[in-house]
Amino acid sequence: MDLNTVLEVRDARVPSPWRSGDAWLGGGTYLFSEPQPRLRRLVDLSRNGWPPVRLHPDGSVEIAATCTIAQLSRFAKGLEVEAAPLFEQCCRAFLASFKIWNMATVGGNLCNALPAGPMISLTASLDGECLLLAQDGVRRRVRVTRFVTGAGRKDLTEGELLRSVTLPARALACRTAFRQASLYGLGRSGVLAVGTFDPLDGSLAITVTASTVRPVRLWFPLPPRSDGLRAAIDSAVADDEWFDDIHGLPEWRRHMTIRFAEEIRQELGGAAR
Repeated sequence: MDLNTVLEVRDARVPSPWRSGDAWLGGGTYLFSEPQPRLRRLVDLSRNGWPPVRLHPDGSVEIAATCTIAQLSRFAKGLEVEAAPLFEQCCRAFLASFKIWNMATVGGNLCNALPAGPMISLTASLDGECLLLAQDGVRRRVRVTRFVTGAGRKDLTEGELLRSVTLPARALACRTAFRQASLYGLGRSGVLAVGTFDPLDGSLAITVTASTVRPVRLWFPLPPRSDGLRAAIDSAVADDEWFDDIHGLPEWRRHMTIRFAEEIRQELGGAAR
């Protein structure tokens, strides 16, 4: 879509004061999908030269905000960690067109903060941490589960930039389980749940996205009983935090979340024994 209110596109490598009407441009798959009447200038990140994904010596993985879904998928195919299959499962949860697959970025998916964002599911379930850069040079780190605060809402100040997301080595060593449901064969995720079992201490985490307005990560020192899991979900998700749109009613989303969480508990809970 033509953005007829945009008067300038600026290279992000060239310093310039942030002003009202500016927006960061990564892949642009959201920005160019609908009118953006408030925008006057786009600040293009594509020439920054950030490595899409880096495996650090400590075993952690850092994903640049400008990393595309295609680049992340290719990287994960050669990643020799227990949680590697989860990368491709979440990438494929996009059900993306060729254009989206090759242009949409991890950072854009997080910053849009849509409940069905599968990069939110991936990074929240693997205990990801966002690196945020402010206009005055101040850096801060925020967990993905705290970065996305609601449907379309995130913890970003004016002009602040999501630089990357880092996944710790310990999370990458976890055994994982994935469940996803949609009302339509090629529809947006209505429910997405990910389980991670930590072999070091026997703990279990279950992360719920798509069915809730924000990512919800439940951590248990040992796999809980069925009734304990259900109670934990009901305690963590308020009645008005079950997402409600054309892709699923709150009652259906809650039902499927509890069902998937129980399946994950049974699948990964056996690893503790």
